[in-house]
Amino acid sequence: MSNLFELKNLCVNVDGYELLRGVNLAVPDGEVHALLGPNGSGKTSLIMTIMGYPEYRVRQGQILFNGEDICGLDITARSRLGIGIAHQRPPTMGGVKLRQILNYITANDSQHASAVASLVKDFHMEALLDREVNAHLSGGEIKRSELLQLLATHPRLVLLDEPDSGVDVESLELMGKMVNRLFSADVSHPAKRRSGIIITHTAHILKYVQADKAHVMLDGRIGCSGNPNLIFDTVNRCGYQECVRCISDQWGARGNGRND
Repeated sequence: MSNLFELKNLCVNVDGYELLRGVNLAVPDGEVHALLGPNGSGKTSLIMTIMGYPEYRVRQGQILFNGEDICGLDITARSRLGIGIAHQRPPTMGGVKLRQILNYITANDSQHASAVASLVKDFHMEALLDREVNAHLSGGEIKRSELLQLLATHPRLVLLDEPDSGVDVESLELMGKMVNRLFSADVSHPAKRRSGIIITHTAHILKYVQADKAHVMLDGRIGCSGNPNLIFDTVNRCGYQECVRCISDQWGARGNGRND
């Protein structure tokens, strides 16, 4: 299986501070990867860099999408290539209603408009259509609005920044269904689905979508990667302290020239 997305030795600075330090990561076409780690480990910085936010300056390395280095492209160009993001704390869009965004996305395509209208109904979004985007909404409503826009735009690579944080149980179930739809199998190709990277602290959202691989970030680097169930079990039992100890031991061993 070829890699849709790949990071090679990615080093990133913000305001002169190095936040990402030689990150290597590959997401094959059709796979969903989970990204875990303690606060301040670099998870959000990683996906903001992937999306192309200008304050995240790539000092070294490559961001490859479909085999092409996209480091020189802005946010709009990356979005048009097929990269979509749902922020943990998206900005409020004063004067802009969700209905207007959806109408723009589906302009001159009646079939697409009908499909999006069905999504609005399926996920009980009617009451949000004529509200200003992210203005005076609950955390769950904001995240559902973000997910609806992703469902409408059909990105090839989805970046979700803590979709399960700050959401009550009832909203989490509905959001889980939306995430499940986002990563459901392609009707035309049942063995294939959309690729994605999901940042999560609790892994609650992963009850609704199967992750193919999990990664733990620490100090701006990916410390370990492996079976999601094993990594989630360790984090649930021991917190990140065990991950920090294990990863620090590995880095120390490499620095001392050990190969065990």
